[in-house]
Amino acid sequence: MPSVYDLKPKFQNLLRPLVNLLARIGVTANMVTLAAMLGSIAYGIWIYQPFATHGPNPYPFLFLGLFLFIRMALNAIDGMLAREHNQQSLFGAYLNEVGDVVSDAALYLPFLDLMEHGIGWVLMIGLCCLTEFVGLQGKSIGASRRYDGPFGKSDRAVFFGALGLFTAWAVFENRQALHGIVMNWAILIASLLTLITIVNRVRRGIQEARS
Repeated sequence: MPSVYDLKPKFQNLLRPLVNLLARIGVTANMVTLAAMLGSIAYGIWIYQPFATHGPNPYPFLFLGLFLFIRMALNAIDGMLAREHNQQSLFGAYLNEVGDVVSDAALYLPFLDLMEHGIGWVLMIGLCCLTEFVGLQGKSIGASRRYDGPFGKSDRAVFFGALGLFTAWAVFENRQALHGIVMNWAILIASLLTLITIVNRVRRGIQEARS
C-alpha cells in the first residue's frame, strides 16, 4: 500500500540546499530535533488553551496542516544533518525517537476536548505511538528501523492536518453534531490503518532479519 513516506527522497532533495546552509552556520541535528519537539508542545498548548476560557479556537486547527508540514521538514532536516554532515550521536538517536512520540501526543491529544467520549481517541493515539516502537524494534532483531505504511508519521500528518481543517470548519459553522460523527469514523479508520501498519512493520522486519 502506498505511503506519503515514499516521497521522502524527493522531499530531501528539495531541502538539501537549506540543510547545507544550516550545517555551515553551525546548526546541529539535535537543535533541529529539539525545535520540532518544543514547537509541537507549544502548538498543542495553543490548541488546548482556549478550552479553559471561551471554547475552542478554530485557528490552531485551521493551520495545523501547515505546522505538520513544517514539522515534517524539520524531521527530514535533522536526519540529513546527522547522516550527511557527520552529526550522528547516541543521544541524538534517543532524542529523535522520543521527540516524535512526544510531538504526536502534544498535537493530537487536545482534540479530546471536542469529543463527548474520548477513550477511543486516546487508544488510537496510543496505537500510533506503538507503530513507532514497533518500527524501532526492527533494529533489535537485526533488521533496519522500519518505516512501513500505510499509516506512518508522514501519513498521520496528512490525516490529522485534514482533520484540523474539518474541525476548524465545524467550529466556524457551529456543526458539533456532524463533527462528532466524522471524528468517530476518523478514530475507526485511523485505528484500522495503524493496526495494519503495525502488522506490516513486524512482518517485514522479521523478513528482513531472516534474509
